[in-house]
Amino acid sequence: MIGSMSLSAVRSAVKGRHYGPDAHFSRVSTDTRTLRANDLYVALVGETFDGNDFTQQAFAKGACAAVVNDPIPGDWPVLCVVDTTQALGEIARLNRLQSTARIVAITGSQGKTTVKEITGSILGVNHSVLVTKANFNNHVGVPLTLLELDASHDRAVIELGASGLGEIAYTVRMTMPHVAVITNAAATHIEGFGDLQGVVTTKGEIIDGLSADGVAVLNADDRNLPAWKTRAAGKRVVTFSVGAGANEADYRAADIVLDSGAGVAFTLCTPLGELPVTIGLSGLHNVANAVAAAAASMEAGATLAEVKQGFALVKPVPGRLNILKGPSGSVLIDDSYNASPSSFRAAIDVLAGYRGTRVLIVGDMGELGEQSESAHRELGEYARAQGIDSLWSTGKLSALASEAFGNGGEHFVEQNQLVVKALATLGEGFVALVKGSRSAAMDKVVQKLLAHENKNGITQREIR
Repeated sequence: MIGSMSLSAVRSAVKGRHYGPDAHFSRVSTDTRTLRANDLYVALVGETFDGNDFTQQAFAKGACAAVVNDPIPGDWPVLCVVDTTQALGEIARLNRLQSTARIVAITGSQGKTTVKEITGSILGVNHSVLVTKANFNNHVGVPLTLLELDASHDRAVIELGASGLGEIAYTVRMTMPHVAVITNAAATHIEGFGDLQGVVTTKGEIIDGLSADGVAVLNADDRNLPAWKTRAAGKRVVTFSVGAGANEADYRAADIVLDSGAGVAFTLCTPLGELPVTIGLSGLHNVANAVAAAAASMEAGATLAEVKQGFALVKPVPGRLNILKGPSGSVLIDDSYNASPSSFRAAIDVLAGYRGTRVLIVGDMGELGEQSESAHRELGEYARAQGIDSLWSTGKLSALASEAFGNGGEHFVEQNQLVVKALATLGEGFVALVKGSRSAAMDKVVQKLLAHENKNGITQREIR
């Protein structure tokens, strides 16, 4: 945090009831296991837990005050509020208001985490930058990230995720970015949005939270660009592109080489000039992610030289097209972090670019609503059309992908059965890509394959 904050100041922002003496804090904790002396404890409430039950424990560990739902016995400094999660957001907003850092906020259906990491790498070349950790991109993770802003930071890169309408409006209000990036909008995790238009509307909420001198960085290759531009009326807008209309975009990629031997290579074209660059990632979609990150960084003050240096430092995000040494001399591409129809197609395109016997290992895609069955069938059809040699699946819905794939498609009821098949089959000349939604836990498939490179003598017991 930036300096200290008083409980009475928080009360003014959240309209709660203040009991006991005032208190000052410079750190906030929502978990008594990691709470430190003199922290403010915020008792969050979830579906399976109630932080109010641990308030006395927080004070016993040295908390200076607490934000709770109801008064507690004793003369402790507490602030009673209706919603402790919203109180956490208000405290984060107060801390953000004290910061002079240039803030970049990023959202989108796909690519936002990769864009976040690349942007952080670029801005970190010559600045002290705060970057969202892991997947701290929701209504709790964003405020916790903003509470890490301190006086040393002059840049911050904040990822904003959403599972329904209004969620980005909530988190962008506390983030107040100078640069807002929308990577794209797609039918991903659509159940909470109703339909694709709900996704488009929600992603556009990030524009509303821009500071007065802010800029929206928008994808010129996304068909929803006109809607977002309309929403950004009165604000500055720049675009990025890797598509056919790239010449009209402010930031674009030209002369793209997808298999450069060191990742993807291209000429980055910007308002400040052109630059040949290479970044250690795979696929055309990662060219788009890199251009988006360059645009965001340069709008936040980065130079072309810093962009090039930042690109050189980028490593693949875990679970996102990580190229690994697989069993028995095979190549294993770990893209198990998450999945949607469009990200699956992008991954298949990467796999199709490899020589050798190409195997797609599929787990279910979640939260697709009425499109669930058709999306999995289309996945199998697309893999076949792109020349993939085999498709192995696990999960009820993924069986439809194997069926649609036809000859070479196999389905396994149990994940371990699929692992046994892979360990018995993969070897020199094979390239296998593993992908599925988080709920499919395909990262476990990757872990088991990496743990058993010698396929001789593998048994079911050994891989459980």
